[in-house]
Amino acid sequence: MSDPSKNRKLRIRAALAVTAVTGLGATALTALPAAAAGEAVTVQYRQSATGGDQVEPWLKVVNTGTASVPLSQVKVRYYFKADAGASYTYACSWAVKGCANLTGTFGTLANPTATADRYLEVGFTAGAGSLAPGADTGDMQLRFHRSDWQPLNQNDDYSFGPAQTSYASWSKVTATVAGVPVWGTAPAGAEPTPTPTDPTTPPPTGAALFDDFDYTGHTDPAVGAHGWSVRSNAGGPGVPGATWAPENVTFAKEGTNSIMNLRTSTAGTGESTRHTEILTRATKFRNGTYAARVRFSDAPLSGPDGDRVVQTFFTINDLKAPMADDYAEYDFEYLPNGGWGEPANILYTTSWETYRPDPWEAVNQHSESRTSYAGWHDLVVTIDDTAIVYYVDGREFGRHDARYLPERPMSINFNQWLIDLAGQPSTTPRSYDQKVDYVLHVKDQVLTPAQVAAKVSAYRSAGTAFEDTVPATS
Repeated sequence: MSDPSKNRKLRIRAALAVTAVTGLGATALTALPAAAAGEAVTVQYRQSATGGDQVEPWLKVVNTGTASVPLSQVKVRYYFKADAGASYTYACSWAVKGCANLTGTFGTLANPTATADRYLEVGFTAGAGSLAPGADTGDMQLRFHRSDWQPLNQNDDYSFGPAQTSYASWSKVTATVAGVPVWGTAPAGAEPTPTPTDPTTPPPTGAALFDDFDYTGHTDPAVGAHGWSVRSNAGGPGVPGATWAPENVTFAKEGTNSIMNLRTSTAGTGESTRHTEILTRATKFRNGTYAARVRFSDAPLSGPDGDRVVQTFFTINDLKAPMADDYAEYDFEYLPNGGWGEPANILYTTSWETYRPDPWEAVNQHSESRTSYAGWHDLVVTIDDTAIVYYVDGREFGRHDARYLPERPMSINFNQWLIDLAGQPSTTPRSYDQKVDYVLHVKDQVLTPAQVAAKVSAYRSAGTAFEDTVPATS
């Protein structure tokens, strides 16, 4: 935006804070239907390894009821505490019912606890058949690991039982039949909200923008023809007197993918500071799914570190007047060296209702994580008529309220800039890179992160480097 939060503690004004608390207290409870007569299952569990790099929950589902249970209606959930910023990969080592007849997806708890904020949900295809009364599935030798194979700690996981070296009923794993809870206790009694990392349906078709950023440079005629503007005009946000340098937006191949690079540099003065930004000229994007794969940087390419850098992916429209209620902005903002009162690296997602630049007043909602996000990350934000939901690497990062939904269409933007020069006063030249692999918007459709990945893969498999079928008015 024109000047992001001068004081992040002013995000939600007192009146809105009262509304938020009231709204949380008024959450409706919906009665669940009773399970079909005679349908009941128990889950047995044993741990195969206390492991340093993967979790190995071995499970059996036992029909303890009086009626046959189609396994395609059964879902089992194993709860764990995720590492900050980590994504996870599921695998089946062996199963009596056949690994091909098992599914594994990850979801996020709506109300996380100290021992659980994620779960692995195991399901069955029709090929797994049914369980007769008294029968069980036999061994399901499952495992999952961090997608980057970094070490993990199971000892703070809700469902982990280090002493369970042989099969026994285990209430810290839950089961449902046709969506009805029939076994186990979820963490703190919380009902999880699924955010599957594997698509349950094919990626939707419809109006979309996709760009693989396959250009020769910022002067490539295709950049403008595809609706992008590389910023060169002066002004905020950031260091006064800085230049917005279009020549610092470059494109290159990394492996088989084309990559856009935004380089921001300084030698400790406003005149030496070069910010970078690329944005769509059209403000035609509103509800739907926005996604990009972005590489954040913690350190400069050379020279002293410490600058208060902001690396972003966001959507925005213009503020027509101070506190105008039709303003909208939805941000991923990574600050590798802190800023805005933060001493170290932090990732924000922020949904804006409006603001006033002078005197500063902001109405927004944000989520944050104080850890390093250096490296490549899959960023997704979905907007429908009920909420704004942010995902990082397939994991729900923040869920913001309906009162922050957009009233008008927006543009899509990437930029990298310095808040000020107070973080590193040195006059030694240094520069920071922010890379972008692709951008995707699907109009009026909420995609899971896995559906985003599948849709991007489909574009690339078809050799499509660019598509824009989003109408001029949204």
